[in-house]
Amino acid sequence: MAGTTTGAPTNVTQKYTQGGIGESTLRPDGTLKVTGEFAYSSDMWHEDMLWGQTLRSTVAHAEIVSIDTSEALKMDGVYAVLTADDMPAAKNYGMEFQDTPILAYGKVRHHGEPVALVAADHPETARRAAAKIVIEYRELPLITDEASATAPDAILVHENRDDHHAPFVPHPNIVHHQPIQRGNVEEAAKKADFIVKGEYTFGMQDQAFLGPESGLAVPAEDGGIDLYVATQWLHSDLKQIAPCLGLPEEKVRMTMSGVGGAFGGREDISMQIQASVLALRTGKPVKMVYNRTESFFGHVHRHPAKLYYEHGATKDGKLTHMKCKIVLDGGAYASSTASVVGNASSLSVGPYVIDNVDILAIGLYSNNPPCGAMRGFGAVQACFAYEAQMDKLAAKLGMDPVEFRQLNAMEEGTIMPTGQPVESPAPVAELLRRVKSRPLPPERQWESSEGADVRALPGGLSNTTHGEGVVRGIGYAVGIKNVGFSEGFDDYSTAKISMQVINGEAVAVVHTAMAEVGQGGVTIHAQIARTELGVQQVTIHPADTQVGSAGSTSAGRQTYMTGGAIKNSCELVREQVFAIGRRKFGSYHPAWATEELNLEGGKVVTNAGEVLASIVDVLEDEVVSVEEEWRHQPTEAFDRVTGQGRGHVQYAFAAHRAVVEVDTELGLVKVIELACAQDVGKALNPLSVVGQIQGGTTQGLGVAVMEEIIVDPKTAKVRNPSFTDYLLPTILDTPTIPVDYIEMADPKAPYGVRGIGEAPTLSSTPAVLAAIRNATGLELNKTPVRPEHITGT
Repeated sequence: MAGTTTGAPTNVTQKYTQGGIGESTLRPDGTLKVTGEFAYSSDMWHEDMLWGQTLRSTVAHAEIVSIDTSEALKMDGVYAVLTADDMPAAKNYGMEFQDTPILAYGKVRHHGEPVALVAADHPETARRAAAKIVIEYRELPLITDEASATAPDAILVHENRDDHHAPFVPHPNIVHHQPIQRGNVEEAAKKADFIVKGEYTFGMQDQAFLGPESGLAVPAEDGGIDLYVATQWLHSDLKQIAPCLGLPEEKVRMTMSGVGGAFGGREDISMQIQASVLALRTGKPVKMVYNRTESFFGHVHRHPAKLYYEHGATKDGKLTHMKCKIVLDGGAYASSTASVVGNASSLSVGPYVIDNVDILAIGLYSNNPPCGAMRGFGAVQACFAYEAQMDKLAAKLGMDPVEFRQLNAMEEGTIMPTGQPVESPAPVAELLRRVKSRPLPPERQWESSEGADVRALPGGLSNTTHGEGVVRGIGYAVGIKNVGFSEGFDDYSTAKISMQVINGEAVAVVHTAMAEVGQGGVTIHAQIARTELGVQQVTIHPADTQVGSAGSTSAGRQTYMTGGAIKNSCELVREQVFAIGRRKFGSYHPAWATEELNLEGGKVVTNAGEVLASIVDVLEDEVVSVEEEWRHQPTEAFDRVTGQGRGHVQYAFAAHRAVVEVDTELGLVKVIELACAQDVGKALNPLSVVGQIQGGTTQGLGVAVMEEIIVDPKTAKVRNPSFTDYLLPTILDTPTIPVDYIEMADPKAPYGVRGIGEAPTLSSTPAVLAAIRNATGLELNKTPVRPEHITGT
């Protein structure tokens, strides 16, 4: 069933349940966060705890000749100084490949790599002790780009590489290599009336979450460790931490602590192993909190990319073929680069019908900062390039850029370049129609600056213009993103649901290992339980590893996966409640013998609305509890040569229209509006849906016009590891973001939901670039757009 929702969200909750699915229920942690009362992981405290500090490399590629810790150990208040030689078991960890050292040994491979650890009784003592450690380096040549990485005589970033991708890559400095071949590109190109080519550069973006990496490790009496940490995936952390500590997994007990944002940057391990090693060595609790500069070195970033595209089209506007090569720089360690490559290649064609493709995506090892997961995960870089190509082709054809896209838009049943059909609604043309049909923001009158709000001008409060040289531009873009984990990964989630009577009221407890990183799962989970169990009181148990894995809070998967697991476990709890009721009351009413019963408003009712009993009377002193895993339909790995395969479980789509004003003399840009239309499948919490779309849109805006980690090409050192020099959109930079979402249910998903958090990050960036091009007439093939790109100086 399809429907649309615009403007104020519509209440579509069940009749007997308040706060169920479809309602805009408020976040239970919202008020605490905006008032500053919420406890984040950096706020944790333990009696007699020590403070951990990391010493990081000052060079990007070098042999470690010697490490002298003697002066640090002499300091009062220092309890431990550790190097790689002091690690208790495995020295490496990693999400996909175990290639990342806890502490560097033998050599360092990137600027800011951890080399030594200190534990002291005061954070300043720990910092001063770390500064006294003397390390002698012998610098080595740098690998910084594709040419230096893949040259025949290239130095190897990892000399002893051993992983399952190695037999399939053409060079040891390539992490993963994924071609996709479909149709006949050479023959199709002969039928094209117009061919356009483009080379695009996508900058390195940081997740820039506000809460730095932090956590508390507490040694336990059984020789294990209790770890309280801000992360995105407790059980993935657990599988990496336990072997490094030399402990069985049951002795590493992890509990989720308050997270100040994530966006992919907390999927990888940061300080978890380091704090735990220090705690086990000293026998005392150890707290670690990165400062902002260290945070830039302490997590992965979005892959910078070079993208080379060719598209062809007939004179009536139909796409004939596409060729592309995408080069992603993964930095010194693999992280999730292989999966990002799979995404970039399989989604490189965009939401368009193209039968003939020749695609290659590769991910490099280099001595640049490690890169991995970030919102959009490979699809962001590809969308930036293919949408610029669509505008180029539309201009060549003399067609409206939206109409050209609509003419080639995929639909339900479209075959992807990987051979996989799109099996749920794909309203690409409709999303474009919606953003185009919105009223435009009114034109500004620049004749007089009298009464004008300078904050609305390009340059803002710098007061650089009163309208002279300011030109308006409008741009459009649309993107496609996969939802959930792909390529045969066993993607599942676990939910434990308990139900009992407390103080005369039926209460449900939802226990999962889901990481709440701001996406609103703690709200959605309670809404699902209320809807499925018909109760008002729902308690969300703290996330920990005492329940089965919920997978990562990434890939737009948690509402689909953990929401699906909660729905499934609630259904099993409901059946147990009915079974108890049949046993107690079945002889009194024949309806108990049927299976057409519901839990609504604290009662057991028939489909006709007849009340059979209250849940309180049914349960009395009994506790019903179910813990079950839940999986989506399976996927499979892409073929190593052709790229064919059913690699993804679901697709999400979003479109944007950007309206910008550009000071063409100074190169300053003001984004006036960034309207979005997106298919959400089913809005379980409309307020949260709008918030997620606006947040993703803002991150796409950031990389379009200001966000980039600058790495010196000569030294591979990060030049701007601070919020002073790494620029983020503030409230003055963020435009109006009207959201128009439609609900076209995916029949295979719980409630028909579709992952929503990532798709708006894709199309917002190219929409802004398209608008700037429209205003200036410039090609602008790099993110972010800087003033000198517009002025040419």
